[in-house]
Amino acid sequence: MRYFKTGATRDTDEMKNDYEGFLSPLVIESFGNYMTKHRIQADGKPRESDNWQKGIPQNAYIKSLWRHFLDLWKLHRGHKCDVTVEEACNAIIFNIQGYLHEHLKK
Repeated sequence: MRYFKTGATRDTDEMKNDYEGFLSPLVIESFGNYMTKHRIQADGKPRESDNWQKGIPQNAYIKSLWRHFLDLWKLHRGHKCDVTVEEACNAIIFNIQGYLHEHLKK
């Protein structure tokens, strides 16, 4: 049990998921900026932020993941690329998250 100066009590948080510790606020903010930037579709209209949760085939995610991983790999090796490291990493996060989301839905 945890006891607080106020008299409140709670059970221990030992070995519970610590999302605040597991995740980087800098990465979450960068990813949010990336997703907001990419909400504008080719027709100029914004898509809903959760549009991807409607379902995208894992095959589409894996193909996109490889393209963005190649961008990051090229940048890592000092080669020129049309995107930044931040852009490539956020694209990878999007595709990994989407792929895993579809896997977990099964």
